Amino acid sequence: MKRRSFIKKVGLTAAASTVVPYILPSGRLFAETGAKLVDHVVYVLFAGGLRQQESILQRYLDDSQPSETTPGNIMYNLLNGAAPANKIAYGTGQGGINPIPQVLAQTLESQGTTFREMNALSRGHYGGLNNLLQGSTAASQGLKKKPLNPTIFEYLRRHGGYKATDVWFIGNGIGNSIPLLNYSEHPEYGAKYGANFFAPNITFGEDGQKWLADAKVYHPEDELEPIDQMKLFLDNSFKNYGVALDSLGNTFEEKQNIKAFMEEMFFKTQGNAISHPPVAEGGDSRTIGYACELMKWFKPALTVVNLSGVDSCHSSFTGYIKALHRADHAVGYMWDFIQSQIPEMTGNTAIVIAPECGRNLDPNPIIDENNWVSYDHSDNNSLRVFGMMAGPNIPNSLSIGSESNPIGQITDCVPTIGELLGVKAPITSSGFLASGTMSLFDRI
Repeated sequence: MKRRSFIKKVGLTAAASTVVPYILPSGRLFAETGAKLVDHVVYVLFAGGLRQQESILQRYLDDSQPSETTPGNIMYNLLNGAAPANKIAYGTGQGGINPIPQVLAQTLESQGTTFREMNALSRGHYGGLNNLLQGSTAASQGLKKKPLNPTIFEYLRRHGGYKATDVWFIGNGIGNSIPLLNYSEHPEYGAKYGANFFAPNITFGEDGQKWLADAKVYHPEDELEPIDQMKLFLDNSFKNYGVALDSLGNTFEEKQNIKAFMEEMFFKTQGNAISHPPVAEGGDSRTIGYACELMKWFKPALTVVNLSGVDSCHSSFTGYIKALHRADHAVGYMWDFIQSQIPEMTGNTAIVIAPECGRNLDPNPIIDENNWVSYDHSDNNSLRVFGMMAGPNIPNSLSIGSESNPIGQITDCVPTIGELLGVKAPITSSGFLASGTMSLFDRI
């Protein structure tokens, strides 16, 4: 179905800023520049390096392990296809023999459009994440550097008038310079148009519980030691960046709202009441749980969730397929949570999913606990990825591209989100996108 005919048819306080280092001022400077297709977008970065063969191609062990001939789909919340019939090692329990039950009655592939073979523009994590967030390449950009070009957060805030608490970047950690990716150094954009960054597994980890959970205001003269300990915790959390993070602020109302949210999250964390997926093993699953809580509280226009558990593939193929299976479970749970637990987002939210890079065709020398070989990401197979989107005004059960006919590139996700939220025009005319980048809607 042509896109045009389809569309026509479908017709805080200082304590709070300590908990969340990135809090920005709000302000509507420009009116929206186009009609929105949805009110909310969830953007899942399947980071860590996701090999085509075990994901979209559903080859499981058949195209990864010598002398193994077991194909199958271990991502059955996202993708159509039968699970492996034997050699089960990706689930829970001793040896991973218990697959996690499917959450979604209908896969995201059936609910939306899948680009089965897209091109990544980087073989590495940081470059790939920049591709996904900037829509451009980062060839001249190193680690510990802010993006050179505007991010999707900045486009939305500058051209769509979204306030700071309308855009969130949720990381499952603070490695690989991830906290630096919520805004760029570009002089026409920058911090005042950036996103709130939130790393729940750090904030609500052991040290966060120790120093921040009570949200107590310490007296600067009588209680210097607790203040110093809190500062040390935060400094250590970000010490690998070598530079002081900018101190940013919202409106007073937004600060109070964020403070109330954080206090609630500490309370729920201590009571084991966070809305985690049924199987919440690993950092990715816990990140998804806090993302669900954040969306329920703030109802953001854009929520970007970074996952990276599959990076274990460097040294453990078994750990990799377990992480992949759990991430599928967590994303399926999050999509169901939006539809069933957040009335304000039900029926008017789109999801966009893409890995930042793939993985090698040939294995490295490392053998894991099942005597299976492992994979790095450095060859041309690492440039092979898939992408998908689902939600209102997105064609259902549409599959585009193949191994012999790649269509799209991961930088396309930025103008796609822009189109979904009504700011496609200034993004595509900015001059900052990588060559050949276009909205995925324009590839349909």
